Amino acid sequence: MNDLVKHDLYRYKGDTRLKSFIKAWLFIPGFRYVYHFRKCNKYKRNSVLGIIHRLALRRYYFKYGIQIPINTKIGKGFYIGHFGNIVINNSAVIGDNCNVAHGVTIGQINRGRRKGTPSIGNQVWIGTGSVVVGNITIGNNVLIAPLTYVNDDIPENSLVMGNPFKVVPQANATKNYVTKILNLK
Repeated sequence: MNDLVKHDLYRYKGDTRLKSFIKAWLFIPGFRYVYHFRKCNKYKRNSVLGIIHRLALRRYYFKYGIQIPINTKIGKGFYIGHFGNIVINNSAVIGDNCNVAHGVTIGQINRGRRKGTPSIGNQVWIGTGSVVVGNITIGNNVLIAPLTYVNDDIPENSLVMGNPFKVVPQANATKNYVTKILNLK
């Protein structure tokens, strides 16, 4: 099991044993999707394993309603809390140990001063139904509350809520929200 999968598994189960891997793969749709996403990035497109993982990911794309293109840059420890209606643009960049809930859109703006896609830092929690769009930067340790529309830069250590959004500085913004972080040496 490679390091990315270990970090992802630890976020879901709290350990990296084979027994936990099997349980997570069988019973947790978010982990299953992320596992095949990681394998699609590992194996070449035309290899046997690459084809198998791409077919599985395509199946889960429709089954779970998760749309994350294979070339999206996602750091270790990615956690999908609940499956359903998750859309992430292929140009978006997501840091380490980030949580995404159902109904989240991380997308692109096609014109104006914020034309482009978001860059999301480490330890970011994005709540249900939130929309993060445009060429913006979300700092580390940011909690984006459910149903929040974010289209501007967010500093580190912040709580973001509302539409239009309001930023509240908070030192431990993701404490008890982003949990089970694996520290490999």
